[in-house]
This record gives sequence, structure tokens and C-alpha cells, in this order.
Amino acid sequence: MKLIHMSDLHIGKRVNGFSMVEDQRYILGEILRLTKEEKPDAAVIAGDVYNKSVPPAEAVELLDDFLCGLAELTPHIFIISGNHDSPERLAFGSRLMTGSGIHLSPVFDGKVTPVTLSDSYGEVDVFMLPFIKPAHARRAFPEQEEDIATYTDAVKAAIDNMDIDDSRRNVLITHQFVTGAVRSDSEEMTISAGGTDNVDADVMEVFDYVALGHIHGPQSMTQRIRYCGTPLKYSFSEAKHEKSLTVAELREKGDLTIRTLPLVPLRDMAELRGSYSQLTDRSFYDGTSYRDDYVHITLTDEEDVPEALARLRVIYGNLMKLDYDNSRTRNEARVEGAPQSAEKQPLELFADFYEIQNGSPMSEEQRKLVGELIEEIWEVKG
Repeated sequence: MKLIHMSDLHIGKRVNGFSMVEDQRYILGEILRLTKEEKPDAAVIAGDVYNKSVPPAEAVELLDDFLCGLAELTPHIFIISGNHDSPERLAFGSRLMTGSGIHLSPVFDGKVTPVTLSDSYGEVDVFMLPFIKPAHARRAFPEQEEDIATYTDAVKAAIDNMDIDDSRRNVLITHQFVTGAVRSDSEEMTISAGGTDNVDADVMEVFDYVALGHIHGPQSMTQRIRYCGTPLKYSFSEAKHEKSLTVAELREKGDLTIRTLPLVPLRDMAELRGSYSQLTDRSFYDGTSYRDDYVHITLTDEEDVPEALARLRVIYGNLMKLDYDNSRTRNEARVEGAPQSAEKQPLELFADFYEIQNGSPMSEEQRKLVGELIEEIWEVKG
């Protein structure tokens, strides 16, 4: 059973004000070309199909074109919703499309019915688990409400309620942050009340392959649990990523091979550093792709260059970001404690504020109540 694994397409995304639709159309065309060469039994899109829950029309049209092309190259396509997607909107028409081999995860209600595929080694059960929070799991499993406090608890409850036959090959498609994964700046992570969005990999070990989405850098968490990463770079924190398409092949149970196919973008991302005179010297950029790439330039001049952004864009047409690194910027005052505050979860921030205002910490009962309120508010926002 050969699977093409992709995720986090973020169709319709803008990066530093630049629309990525043209780049996305190109890279999706490259994915179709590679899929045609590989002839997989199924293609997997593990969440964050769109960049917004209500995507623009051009994003919907691009996905439509891509799925039509993909359906001609593989008999099955599996798509789940991620934290950027609207589960309800993405699942629209799912019962009709299933007949065409396009399987869309429904809104999570606790029931995850596998789609069974078969090959010369037997049957493979594919389970689609969209992005879920503890609140989703508590609604789906009210009898387990007291036991579902974390994201690990939520995913474990969902998996425990799946009808898994461990004598067969089982594949899970899901969209979560597995503990230990390396994040990028472009990932908009969820915030859970009083904790983190981590999910322990142990709860997924029952599966023969876990196709993950959510993290933008390709990486394997275990021999069977993998993030394929984004097909494009969506921030300069990803500038050194090597983007790829993951191919997972399951033979007899226990025999899994994972390999990657490189994805070369229409325009790359690059970070350039130097003085204005260095970066505008023809010898610096001749023979490179910098004039077409999306670039982040850091000028090291001690004095600000007048109209630097406009002048640099004459050479670097896709200049996204301009910074200075000199004695002035290094000596600028910084607000103490801001980085630590940015890393704190909402409940911790509220607890700090409460203690400052009242001179004593919150009680456990108060923490529980505030945690529930924060989660409800975040649920409405999400």
C-alpha cells in the first residue's frame, strides 16, 4: 500500500503581505507531477488545507483544480481538517464525494469509522481524526469528561473509542502537536487552558503509520509517526527547510518504508545580511536566484539608508522584510519580561494578574473555573 502524505497546504495564505497563491499553484502542480510518477494507492492531506476557516474564492478554486487533478492519478484521497480549517465547511459534500474516492473527515462526534483499502498483502484500515481539543472530546464522550483534561487525554479517548483490529494494518491521519516536534515561527498553535497542546506519541503507537499534520518542518517522531511538513516555506524561520513530499509504503504488517521526494518551489526564501553597498553590488547577486526569491534583508550600516526598502526592491523585487543590525538597534531598550510573558499560557497569565491584584494566589477551585471559561472563550474564537 503506497501512500502520498502531504499536509498544511494553507491555500490562500499571505506571507508578509505577499499572496502565495501563484507559488501554491506551482507547487501543487509539482505534487501532481510526482504523484503521476509514483502511482500511489492513496493520497493523504493531513489538515490545514486552507489558511482560513472562511477561505477566499481563489483558494477554493485552486483546491478544486488540485483535487480534480489528483483524483485522476490515485483512486483514494483522504482529507482531514486542521486548526486553520472549518470542519463543517471542509466536510461539505463528503457523502457525495466518497463515491469518487475522495474521503473527507466529518465534524468530530466521537465516531471515527475507518475506510478499508486492500492490496496484495491484505486490508488496510484508514482512520481520519481531524484536529480536536479537549473540549471536543469531552462533548463526544460525556461519560469520560472528568478524565479528559489535556490534548493527550483527548486524542487517547478518540483512539480508545475506535474499532481497531490490531491484526490488520492500520493508518491514522491526524493533525496535532506531538511532544518533541520542532516548531517554526509560522505555525499558529492552539492554546489550551492551563497547559499545552502537546500529545504524547505513545497514544498513537497502535497504528502502523501515523500521517501527521500541524508542524511545518518535515520530521519523524518515531519510525511510524511522521510529519511531512508544508510543501512551501511560509516564514523565514523555515528558510533552511528542505521541503518534500512523503511516500509511505506498507507491505506486510510491520514492514514500513518511508522516503521523501524533494519539492523545488517557484521562488525560494532567503535571508541576506550585509551593508547596503555590499548587497547592491552586482557581484553579490549575479548568478543567484536572490532577485526572484522572497528575501529578508538585514542591513549592517550604522546609519539608516534613506528609502532603503524602495531602493532595494529595484534589485530584490520580492523583498518581504527589512531590518537593521547595528549598534543603535542592539542598544535599544527592551521591555523586560516580555519574552517570558509571551511563552505563558492564558491561565498562567491570569493567575499572575490575580495574585498582583489580590495579594494571594487563586485557589484550585478558582483555577479550575477560570480554566474552563478560558477554554470556552477560545473555543468560540477558534
